[in-house]
Amino acid sequence: MVSDAEELSEGADPVAVAVENARRKALAVEAAAPVLGVDTVVVLDGAIYGKPADAAEARATLSRLSGRVHEVVSGIAVVEAGEMRTASAATRVRFRDLDAATLDWYLATDEWRDRAGGYAIQARGAALVAGIEGDYLNVVGLPVAALLDLLPGILQGGAQAGV
Repeated sequence: MVSDAEELSEGADPVAVAVENARRKALAVEAAAPVLGVDTVVVLDGAIYGKPADAAEARATLSRLSGRVHEVVSGIAVVEAGEMRTASAATRVRFRDLDAATLDWYLATDEWRDRAGGYAIQARGAALVAGIEGDYLNVVGLPVAALLDLLPGILQGGAQAGV
């Protein structure tokens, strides 16, 4: 279920922004089962890059990331039995140098749409990446290791398996 929570797009602390957005998403959904909210942002030189509004913004973001190392920060929030638990994860991603032809190719795929930082590492966006340090699944958009720390019983199919 997708929430209609309003997301923050700016803040001094990217971790706090991602966790707050995850918290808002989790609180916006009413369910008998536990609710998981997740938000991912890209951070470069202290600036937060969310989902580009259009292809021009995607090009500008990808151009800034070109040849540089940025951080992908995810916040997760779980609401269960009226209790809120949160966590975060961060992964460093190093982009290849992106020339105009590569940018044109990637933007034409439309894969940048609805993606923090304007790319999807799990698909064609992998061609933009030279390497990562940290949790690959965090860059995809769900830091599973952090989720398992919040909900260790999920693997055993306990009460938390509804997430």
